[in-house]
Amino acid sequence: MTSNALRILLVEDDELFRLGLSMRLQQEPGFEVVAEAEDGEAAIEFALQQPLHIVLLDVGLPGIGGIETCEQLKQQCPELPILALTSRFQKPLIAKLIEIGVKGYCLKGIRAELLILAMRSVAAGASWWDEAATTEIQSTFVQSAQPTSTPSEAEELPANPLTRREQEILAMIAAGRSNQEIADLLYIAPGTVRVHVHSILKKLEVRDRTQAAVLAIQKQLISSDLLTD
Repeated sequence: MTSNALRILLVEDDELFRLGLSMRLQQEPGFEVVAEAEDGEAAIEFALQQPLHIVLLDVGLPGIGGIETCEQLKQQCPELPILALTSRFQKPLIAKLIEIGVKGYCLKGIRAELLILAMRSVAAGASWWDEAATTEIQSTFVQSAQPTSTPSEAEELPANPLTRREQEILAMIAAGRSNQEIADLLYIAPGTVRVHVHSILKKLEVRDRTQAAVLAIQKQLISSDLLTD
C-alpha cells in the first residue's frame, strides 16, 4: 500500500460479513483496512493505537454497543470520521448519530460503489446519509419550516441545474469511472468530458468530482435510471 492510502478501521461483529467487506475494500485502489474489530471495546483500543482516516462501524455491536462506541471514539478522537452501517432504518438512530458527530450513515444493502464513494466523502470531511435518512432529514426541515413559509415561497423550489449529459457524467463518476472511460462510453472527446466536469463543479459550487457526485446523489439531481445503469 502507498503511504497516502486511506487507513480504515472496520468494526463489525458478523464474521462472514466483515470478511467479505474487508476483501472488497482491500480491492479498492488507495484503500487499506489496517485493523478489524468485532466489538466496541476493541475498536476504541485500535483507534488509540494507530493513525486512522476513517472508521466503518456497525451500530448493532455487542458489548457496549455501536452508539456508545461512536460516543467514546468522538470523545477520544474528535477529528476521526465515522461512517455508520446498520441493517435497518431507524429515525431515532439518525438523530442520535448527528448529535454525536457521526458524519455518515448507510444501510448494509447499499451498492458497493456507493459505499466506496460514501467512505471517500466522509474521510474527506463531507457528510453522507443514505436515501432513507436524507428523506427523513429533509422531511424534518420541511415540517419545521412550514409555520413561517408562505405558499409562494413553497412553490419556488430550485430546478435541477444539471443537464441530462451532466447527469450521465456524474453517474459515471459516482461509479468510479475516469474521464477517459467516460469519453469512450459516451463517444465524446476526453476534453469534452473535462469541460462538462468543470461546468458541473461550478454549478454545484464544489471543489472536486467526489463532492459533486455526493451532492448530486444526496439531492437527487441524477435520474434514478442513470444510477442503476
